[in-house]
Amino acid sequence: MGSESLAQEHRGRLARVVAFLQDVRAEIRKVTWPTWPEVKKATTVIILFVFAIGLAIGWFDVLLQFVLVKLVARLF
Repeated sequence: MGSESLAQEHRGRLARVVAFLQDVRAEIRKVTWPTWPEVKKATTVIILFVFAIGLAIGWFDVLLQFVLVKLVARLF
């Protein structure tokens, strides 16, 4: 009873893993992959966006530092 049920359980688990991997492969084949120019364009847009957000955060940091450190210090 013990070894047979373990062997069947192992085969069942292996069969589920194999079925899962087959399903993954089938789904990957359905994917519409972007062309190389689309990838380059999207990458450029993302890099520019990250750069712009970095500049905005830097400017806010300088502004808040000026307001909270310099101007508030003058009040006291």
